[in-house]
Amino acid sequence: MQAFSDLLERLILTPSRNGKIDLLVNYFTSEVNPARGWALAVLTGELDIPGVKAGSIRRLAEARSDPELFRMSYDYVGDLAETVSLIWPGTRGANRVPPIEDIVETLLRATRAEGERLVAGWLDQLDPKGRWALIKMVTGGLRIGVSARLTKLALAQMGGVDAGEIEEIWHGLEPPYESLFDWLDGTAGKPAPDIKAPFRPVMLAHPLVTKDKRDDPDAVDPAMIDPEVFAAEWKYDGIRVQAVSERGTRRIYTRTGDDISHTFPDVLAGMDFDAAIDGELLIRAPNGEVAPFNDLQQRLNRKTVSKKQMETRPAFIRAYDILVDGGEDLRTLPFRDRRARLEDFVARAGSERIDLSPLVPVTTLDALEAARNAPPAPEIEGLMLKRWDSLYEAGRPTGPWYKWKRDPFLVDAVLLYAQRGHGRRSSFYSDFTFGVWRDGADGPELTPVGKAYFGFTDEELKQLDKFVRENTIDRFGPVRAVTATAEDGLVLEVAFEGLQRSPRHKSGLAMRFPRINRIRWDKPAGEADQLATLEKMLPPDPLAKS
Repeated sequence: MQAFSDLLERLILTPSRNGKIDLLVNYFTSEVNPARGWALAVLTGELDIPGVKAGSIRRLAEARSDPELFRMSYDYVGDLAETVSLIWPGTRGANRVPPIEDIVETLLRATRAEGERLVAGWLDQLDPKGRWALIKMVTGGLRIGVSARLTKLALAQMGGVDAGEIEEIWHGLEPPYESLFDWLDGTAGKPAPDIKAPFRPVMLAHPLVTKDKRDDPDAVDPAMIDPEVFAAEWKYDGIRVQAVSERGTRRIYTRTGDDISHTFPDVLAGMDFDAAIDGELLIRAPNGEVAPFNDLQQRLNRKTVSKKQMETRPAFIRAYDILVDGGEDLRTLPFRDRRARLEDFVARAGSERIDLSPLVPVTTLDALEAARNAPPAPEIEGLMLKRWDSLYEAGRPTGPWYKWKRDPFLVDAVLLYAQRGHGRRSSFYSDFTFGVWRDGADGPELTPVGKAYFGFTDEELKQLDKFVRENTIDRFGPVRAVTATAEDGLVLEVAFEGLQRSPRHKSGLAMRFPRINRIRWDKPAGEADQLATLEKMLPPDPLAKS
């Protein structure tokens, strides 16, 4: 357990991606089975200990300390694991702390009552760093800047194999992954789990124009806009998925390999084919067009889906690419050939749950730029550019594919509330709620329209945190209300990808991917935007077209 807690601490304190990979490689190389396997399960989010949850940890902490002191401490620190690890009145004895494998395997067999008792005993024996690691291990939500993908890249580097090989067998493996580590150590052959309808690592695109060059009119070389070199298609605002139907098994995966098949039985029913396709999961509106992302969001992350939900929000896949057709792996073919195979496949499939992503004519740079900023539907985020000769390569190779998103919507809003973040941001106010002006019963008033917690630099975060602390006028639990008048308020230029009506929000609007684009220290709060300005940005009601 000590080695694992040391690893987590170092990962938090190491900002660089390559530095984190080096730490992971060193850990997996120096540790042995099954300890490193259980650590891998924690890092990739594959470990689930049903008997101990965050509520259990909170109950233990309140029983061991003054409840009001715990509440105030949790409010200040902002992270449950960090709060408990610091406030816990440990009574370390002579008993040794079990290794990570003993902790995990014991908890997996324990009842809820036994689990809480065991965790309390280990918290007594551990130091604050070890307590934090233990709590994170059993409750999840590490927030240490390490994704499952990054962990698999470290494994690939450790074993001298391609990360795609690990991705392709991952869903057939189970913690503590002893066969995987034996293969990476060179003491056994590559695991060959009998996976039906396996996930294939997806190919990703680079931004055609980076954020720092968004205002540069020469950011895109006109010479690369060549119809003989690149194809273009619309980038829809949905969920990137891989639909696989092989040997009688049908699955739908997210781009990270999570199996979401159970949430979309209507799409599974329409996958009467033997193939693996890459596409965008969308909801069809009553008028036959693509529905807003909010409709798709109503169906995501559900354990079960009702017949009514499937009828009112029917899902379908807009196919971008085909990876396997009738048992033939097509990933080594150029995109031009895969596109022809995809068109033939969609025509043969004849499924109302699968349609074809249309190509956009590639003529001039000006024409494409106009198309990506004024797409034919509000549910389109911009364009994808794909080289006709590109193979389907796992990861994000440089050169073959680019995404060229439309310019974001911008609005000037006033900061209303702030809350502390998590992980390394737990000491800063980093989650910001903002609003715009509207006419109220007693004159102009601010109404909340969104919340953002990224888009700013570390230095700007310090400035925002300072403003919140110096201008707090009220508190609601962990939330602070700040001065927000026409004369004294902080204006934030907020960027967002889309807007839709939402009865759940006081303003009646919901933003898609809001983030802070600039801090407008120069602008009076009274000159921030009006709610009417945002309402004019709303897309047309799809029902109005029918």
